[in-house]
Amino acid sequence: MKNIIKEKRSEHQITQEQLSILLNVSRQTVISLEKGKYKPSLVLAHKLAQVFECSIEDLFQFEGDENIE
Repeated sequence: MKNIIKEKRSEHQITQEQLSILLNVSRQTVISLEKGKYKPSLVLAHKLAQVFECSIEDLFQFEGDENIE
C-alpha cells in the first residue's frame, strides 16, 4: 500500500509533530506511516482524511493482493 501522506502534509504546511498531535499518535508513527512501514487502522486513516480534507482513497493506493480481483 502506497500513500501520499508526506505530500499532503507538506501541502498543508504541517510538521510531523503537529500531525502527530492532531492524530493523537507519536511522531514515530507519523514517520512510519509516511515511509509506508505502518498500515493505519481504519479510524486513523479516517482521521488523516479529515485533517487533509480528502477521502481515504485519495491518501492510500492499494496494490496487488490488497485488491479483490
